[in-house]
Amino acid sequence: MEELNCIGCGVLIQTTDKEKVGYTPASSLNKSEEGIVYCQRCFRLKHYNDIIDTELTSDDFLKILQGIADQDALVVNVIDVFDVTGTIVKGLIRHIGGNDLIVAANKMDLLPRSVNPAKIKHWLNKEVRDMGIKPLDIEVISSEKGHGIDALMKMINKYRKGRDVYIVGCTNVGKSTFINRLIRQYAGEAQTLITTSHFPGTTLDIIEIPLDRSSSIIDTPGIINEHQLVHYIDKKDFKIITPKKEIKPGVYQLNPEQTLYIGGLVRFDFIKGARTGFITHFSNDLKIHRTKRDNAGALWENHAGDMLAPVIKDDGELRKLKRHVFNVKEEKVDVVISGLGFITVPGKKQEVHVYVPEGVGVSVRPSIF
Repeated sequence: MEELNCIGCGVLIQTTDKEKVGYTPASSLNKSEEGIVYCQRCFRLKHYNDIIDTELTSDDFLKILQGIADQDALVVNVIDVFDVTGTIVKGLIRHIGGNDLIVAANKMDLLPRSVNPAKIKHWLNKEVRDMGIKPLDIEVISSEKGHGIDALMKMINKYRKGRDVYIVGCTNVGKSTFINRLIRQYAGEAQTLITTSHFPGTTLDIIEIPLDRSSSIIDTPGIINEHQLVHYIDKKDFKIITPKKEIKPGVYQLNPEQTLYIGGLVRFDFIKGARTGFITHFSNDLKIHRTKRDNAGALWENHAGDMLAPVIKDDGELRKLKRHVFNVKEEKVDVVISGLGFITVPGKKQEVHVYVPEGVGVSVRPSIF
């Protein structure tokens, strides 16, 4: 059989083992047009938004990414503007060698419309440089809505100098949606070819899209950051935790010794400080409950999984919540729950305790607003 790659995820097509990646029934090959073939996994994602687990690991994805260092290319790192720390690829500079780098901060359409993109860009520039990453430039975009795509393409054309362009990033930052936006906007292709979904890790191998006669845009698999909440939650709850439109911030005036539950995924305790307002930035579908800290434990014991939902379970048992302690001084900060959202703490000498399921990352950054 002539070697074919899945147009959805890039993996090599095979017709012999249903349990391995790239499987498609032999009968489907006879129905394909001009070599356009989807593996069974991508077919089910595309038509039923269903996902089949794969045996690929983080190491498999990293091996593919590390090949970029051997190329002369321009690299575009797509990150999530809501979770900058959690979606910057660790060791990125080592993986891409001496290649030039641009950062594209995706999902700006989920931010409140009052936010100035120029201010976000300035904030991002400081954040990524503090992490030791020095890009040629940064653009704030929305792959879903198309905002900032023209500006980013101008930036890419300015810096690529006839070279291939590699798109890299962690899972669930919207890389494939970004590629599809480029196809529709610049190649006149009406059909979405690359598999996109709410599920992380939908691209399994490199996907090459011709840019001109001598170069291509190359989509790479999303790198799995194990501390992102999306890797632990049940698949049926992905839609609940994944924002689909502009997030409506929630403002909660709290006294010390009060608690917020964000679904059954985050417990936020206000321990010390003057009464003040905390601002939540999560999917509009997540329910938030306020209670006294003295009652918080009983509320969890009695209502985790029903009123406090969704939750994370391991073999039917609730995953324990791990406490993280933060003492906030004068500067306003965001407490970021990796892969979920963040809470803005106003910065008036407060102590807050944040409980998240074991394995999920929590970090503090200067406030994005």
